[in-house]
Amino acid sequence: MKRIFGILTIFLAFLMMNLGGCGNSKSDRYHHGNDLDTLKVVTLYGPTSYFNYRGEPMGIDYDNARKFAEDEGLVMEITTVNNIPDLIDKLKSGEAHLAAYPLPAIAEYKEEVLHCGPVEISNQVLVQKKGKNEIHDVTELIGKEIYVEKDSKYHYRLLNLNDELGGGIKIIPFESDTIESEDLLRLVNNEVWQYTVIDSQLASLYKGSFPQLDTSLKISSDQAASWAVGLGLDSLAAKIDRWENRTHSSEFIKDIYKRYYDNNLNEIYDANLDYFKKMNLSKGKPVSAYDPLFKKYADRSGYDWKLLAAIAFCESRFNPSVASRFGAFGLMQVMPNTAEAVGVEPGSLGNPDSNVLAATRIISKLDKALSDKIEDPEERMKFVVASYNSGLGHIYDSIALAQKHGLDPQKWTGNVSISALMKSRPEYYNDPVVKHGYFRGRETVDFVDHVIGIYNYLQSVLQ
Repeated sequence: MKRIFGILTIFLAFLMMNLGGCGNSKSDRYHHGNDLDTLKVVTLYGPTSYFNYRGEPMGIDYDNARKFAEDEGLVMEITTVNNIPDLIDKLKSGEAHLAAYPLPAIAEYKEEVLHCGPVEISNQVLVQKKGKNEIHDVTELIGKEIYVEKDSKYHYRLLNLNDELGGGIKIIPFESDTIESEDLLRLVNNEVWQYTVIDSQLASLYKGSFPQLDTSLKISSDQAASWAVGLGLDSLAAKIDRWENRTHSSEFIKDIYKRYYDNNLNEIYDANLDYFKKMNLSKGKPVSAYDPLFKKYADRSGYDWKLLAAIAFCESRFNPSVASRFGAFGLMQVMPNTAEAVGVEPGSLGNPDSNVLAATRIISKLDKALSDKIEDPEERMKFVVASYNSGLGHIYDSIALAQKHGLDPQKWTGNVSISALMKSRPEYYNDPVVKHGYFRGRETVDFVDHVIGIYNYLQSVLQ
């Protein structure tokens, strides 16, 4: 009997061990995630979360996640998905440990993921011009015309607000494939429209570019959002929360937010023709103190020295010591990693000679990369200038989008310039033909217009 009881005990122990193993297979997978060496991060493309700038990954969430991984001694691997449901699925399946993206803290998500880390509070705000006619209460919106994108969350919020107020708001919905948040702000700033609506987060992002605008009036309730991990990754969530508590007021984190929110996003330094027209230029008269360098290295770029001068003016206004908020440096605003890739020591970029040399090598490489896609040399020059400003990947994406949507992929103005603007919108930067995600195309389209305009002017007066 004792023998039978002993066998039964062993059998039950074996059974319980195996049942425990099957029942906790998911828990075990998550347990390993709590004690991991590689942090698998998933995020969404966006103007603050994650994007590519001249070949460099950028974004507040990207920078914060990278800093967390470094501080914890982890290797970070990052992937992107197209929307929040896909992001949550990655966490639930265990394919990702951390969603480094402001995920709304709503009941539906709390049942599927564990929120942690930096908390972001956002709402929708009215965009208006500062001055004596400012609106300070939502009741004053009655009788006012407000432009919003048709069927957007802003449109639906205004419709609800209009109902709450008993009607009277003149909501004017518009449709556009290429309009960006910056364009909305510009239209109000230039008094084409009186009012529009955007997210408070975007309002903060662009406030340096539009100091004449007021975005203080909230028209929606506050919405909290934060990072998240999969259910079961309690230890990882606790680590992220402890890291956030330690670092949220650190100089490093302050620098990250200052980099994105406290800078003027217009990287083109007063790039217009008036500067040159006031110089009364003529043949033989210098354009800048750096003309000898432009002429010295022009042949290496494959382009006229006056194009280099135009790029330098639009990038830095001929300032050899200026640094952009994203790390581009000097006369031609060269990224350190890009300089290294073309054989120029990054530490030498403060030297105008090295800076122009790096720029000409970059331009030469871009021209070669685009030569099989853009046959006409004059047209290719615009694509090279665009790629110099944005990085080649975004221009390849724009060419692919142009081809897909019936635009001429070998012409910039009115064709690929349009598809470049489209890449600021999720329905286009999430398209399968797009490989480099979100793109703030307005900056690059304006940059090409300014550079080519200045170049053509210099060509005409310096002949």
